[in-house]
Amino acid sequence: MRTRSIPYRFVASALAVLLTSPAWTALSGPELPNPGSVSMSREEQEKLGLQAMGEVYQQMPVLPDSNPVTQYVQHLGNRLVRQIPQPYTWPYQFHVIAQSDINAFALPGGPIFINVGTIAAAENEAQLAGVMSHEMSHVYMQHSAKQATSTKNTFAKILGAAGGMLGGSVIGDLARTGIQLGAGTLLLKYSREDEAEADAVGAVIMYKAGYNPIELANFFEMLKQQGGSQPQFLSDHPNPGNRTAAIQKEISNWPAKDYRPDTQAFQTAKKEAISTKAYGAQEISDGAKSGRWARENIEHGSVPESAKAGVAASAQSATLTSVNFDQVKPSGQFRAFEQGGFSIAYPSNWMTRPGDSSVTIVPAAGASQNAIAYGAIVSSGRDDNASSLDQVTQDLVQNFERKNPGMRQSGDIRRIRVNGADARAVDLRGDSPLEENGKPLPEQDWLVVRSGPSGTYLYVIFIAPERDFGALEPSYQRMLDGLQVQ
Repeated sequence: MRTRSIPYRFVASALAVLLTSPAWTALSGPELPNPGSVSMSREEQEKLGLQAMGEVYQQMPVLPDSNPVTQYVQHLGNRLVRQIPQPYTWPYQFHVIAQSDINAFALPGGPIFINVGTIAAAENEAQLAGVMSHEMSHVYMQHSAKQATSTKNTFAKILGAAGGMLGGSVIGDLARTGIQLGAGTLLLKYSREDEAEADAVGAVIMYKAGYNPIELANFFEMLKQQGGSQPQFLSDHPNPGNRTAAIQKEISNWPAKDYRPDTQAFQTAKKEAISTKAYGAQEISDGAKSGRWARENIEHGSVPESAKAGVAASAQSATLTSVNFDQVKPSGQFRAFEQGGFSIAYPSNWMTRPGDSSVTIVPAAGASQNAIAYGAIVSSGRDDNASSLDQVTQDLVQNFERKNPGMRQSGDIRRIRVNGADARAVDLRGDSPLEENGKPLPEQDWLVVRSGPSGTYLYVIFIAPERDFGALEPSYQRMLDGLQVQ
């Protein structure tokens, strides 16, 4: 049998192109990058992630694992997890939050939560796989732990500043006042570089699992084109630039393949998600303060066995009973609290709850495990995106307002002096955890921000129902006068 010869010049030319082309390595398909190393051990990351997950069950309505939507999401998640090399994988787990807003977030060590609103909004299975792959990539690349290392903060502080995951942190306490930040704000601590990296790594996971990575870009474009207010997903995931162009460039040299078609399983899960009872941000905030989600998550079988004790304790002590001013009235005697970096004077009949570089100061009758109706919180932090104290203050206010429906700035940001140092002050209004005739009392919060050492800042937020704020103001001013930065 005669064989057809191939001209030598053609072979030589082809080899020359292959060997010199930058796309040569891409012909075998993209591979996941080495995530690098961090000083935080895997065990520490997993432990903190599980602790944070327990807080989610206290603050948000989570569907049980037996729910058909959750089962579908877990099946899809397991397909994505199989694409990750064993040495670099994590104990990923996937859960669904009964929230109508489009959002998703990942916790260190593997827990991932998807809102039913996200499932309902996805146009096809590949888009949902893209969202989940993006969140998995934050865990895979250990973004939270890397940030903790780069900013010389402890990982517990990063988690706390990101949204109240850890009970001992300042924002953990803020999440139990009228200022309800919620678990999803962990994402706000990811940098734009982290977001770009999560897009790129997520695209690889999608491709290896058989999904067209461009659908991740399509999902972001679909959200951008929605009318009205910006979807929460875009607020929590800072845009690293032109996401669509970046993803298109990333995948341009990858070998063509037949991607997975949309599935009936996705369409069924989407219909189920649309019909699922879902709650808005305000309802979830109110439910967290009243302990509703902790109780209902236990009743519905949503809470893992390992977290039941903590969630049950939260449900039992979530609500504040009727409190009158005499029960919280500060004494005229003050004592000093001192912790690394700052000290403050406070009424001797109030108690302190130290956290990591923070302290919550409250009267016993004015606070429970899940709520603070009276008191003050002091914390240090940093805002690398702000170039002035005014911008730091505005960023804090915007974050509070974005995460707390009903929370609003009242009046302008004012220049003040705190122990001779330049500072800013602003009033906030919201809903108190205390109720009257079945409705929350109006709450007044006074936020004061001043500079700290090495680019940090220190802020204090004073909290009280509006009706009692004037009576407490002299004591709050005395506490502020006693604030020292070391």
